[in-house]
Amino acid sequence: MNKHVFVIALSFFSISLSSQKKPDHIAFINATAHIGNGQVIEKSLFVIKGDKIESIMDVTGIKLNPAAFDTVIDLSDKHLYPALINANNILGLHDAEAVRATLDFSEVGQLNPHVRALIAYNTDNLIIPTVKTNGVLYTQVTPRGGLISGSSSIMALEGWNWEDAVLKADDGIHLDFPLSIEARTNESEDQFKKRQVQHASKMEELNRFFEDAKAYHNSEIKAETNLRFEAMKNVFAGKTRLYVHANKAKDLLKVIAFVQHHNIKLPVLVGGKEAYKVLNELKRSGIPLMLNRVNDLPTKEDDEVDIVFKLPALLQKDSILFCLQLEGDMEAMQSRNLPFNAGNAVAYGLSKEQALAAISLNAAKIMGVSTLIGSLEDGKLASFVVSDGDLLDIKSNLVIFACIAGNPIQLNNKQSELYIRYLNKYKLR
Repeated sequence: MNKHVFVIALSFFSISLSSQKKPDHIAFINATAHIGNGQVIEKSLFVIKGDKIESIMDVTGIKLNPAAFDTVIDLSDKHLYPALINANNILGLHDAEAVRATLDFSEVGQLNPHVRALIAYNTDNLIIPTVKTNGVLYTQVTPRGGLISGSSSIMALEGWNWEDAVLKADDGIHLDFPLSIEARTNESEDQFKKRQVQHASKMEELNRFFEDAKAYHNSEIKAETNLRFEAMKNVFAGKTRLYVHANKAKDLLKVIAFVQHHNIKLPVLVGGKEAYKVLNELKRSGIPLMLNRVNDLPTKEDDEVDIVFKLPALLQKDSILFCLQLEGDMEAMQSRNLPFNAGNAVAYGLSKEQALAAISLNAAKIMGVSTLIGSLEDGKLASFVVSDGDLLDIKSNLVIFACIAGNPIQLNNKQSELYIRYLNKYKLR
């Protein structure tokens, strides 16, 4: 292959997509590289070969030999980041929230560990391109509904179908832990007792299911195959995670006791809005946390008004492994704002590199894919983002180039197409 030197990544982007053969051995030089593990290299040499990262180092004082690579791309004044990871989201599982037939993230019934979000993932979803534009290149597609919703999978936001896009299939089962009962204003005693009975019934059903599933797992001879129990086997074997969704402090404590009682080897807490009340217990348990969106309101009227913003810094201070996620209203569309959620946490105590880790390496560690993605380290997949400015800053975030497993991806979407269309229509450019 002929040797080429391009000035900026956009040139490589247009040429590589139009050429018959993509350059295989590529060096990106002079970018400020944010590794994802807290390290920053102000003037970097980042080399990819095929779909993997070959090396990354400080290029200061080093004389580069361009002939050693197929392509050398100068990224002076640009910022290089690992691909961002969108944890616990229904992105790709629905097209229009108002149209029931397009909602593929929820099934009927309460106990559905055998339901797989993987095969419902739609690579042609129109929201996905708008998310890639801000540097989010992977998502954990997650089912919703019932006590046990089903299994999630980790997908690349690129591919012809779910088989192309899957990075890790069935990474864990999702459990929506029953919400603790609290008395409501103007509620009668009978109504309160009725809700307490319903809650106790749910907990009994859940515990009985886990006991039965554990017995099924431990049994060498099975009279018949039970699909629900089969789906739980890897949870008890410690091969897949159990993601337990809970937010209230008392529920978080109950979850810790629940997973310890059932000897769950890889538990993960999801939500944790009141985690600041039980930091010591969380730290002792060693259970990682997928923390819900930072730009939210406190749960109680007498909470500190900024406690939700400060929570990531409190978790970081106590060395609790956590990542950020956006479960809630319009969460698929909100996925594009994942880097800005991390940026909000910077204003309330996290460093920029800690905030980056919360949506890259930490997320990869929690989901068990940190050997593949999450940071710019040797041997990992060449999935990365180049931005003109700070990726976590809504004012300067401008992704000009991105790769998933060494393959450059398109960064246009319906919104950018309409922007250019009307710029041309009214001759504004």
